[in-house]
Amino acid sequence: MSLCETPSQLSQSPDLPKSPEGDPVFPEPWAAEVFAITVHLHEKGVFTWSEWAAALSTALHRPGRAEDGSDYFDCWVEALSDLLVSHGVADASAILDLQKSWQRAAEATPHGHPIELANDPLL
Repeated sequence: MSLCETPSQLSQSPDLPKSPEGDPVFPEPWAAEVFAITVHLHEKGVFTWSEWAAALSTALHRPGRAEDGSDYFDCWVEALSDLLVSHGVADASAILDLQKSWQRAAEATPHGHPIELANDPLL
């Protein structure tokens, strides 16, 4: 098994959707990207496995979650954002501003076209 094929501890995250073969399953490309970013940051030592597990567990157990678990990767993003803020890697207001910018870009992007931050009409 090569280094790239070595499973990360993050692939064992609580309730991570998996295929019958045990591989992570992502509902959208952005979910795979945030998974990869999280793995990279963990491997670089930005946060420990126990910190990640606690942050994700907190997000997964917040009231108001989707009963069908369809918001799993939204919880993942919330947990990652919380860790980045608590470790001083990112600023909460900057994350919120970027999130709003992506939302505006998505709303301004014609159906069938890729969503790009450059599509934000306020940029």
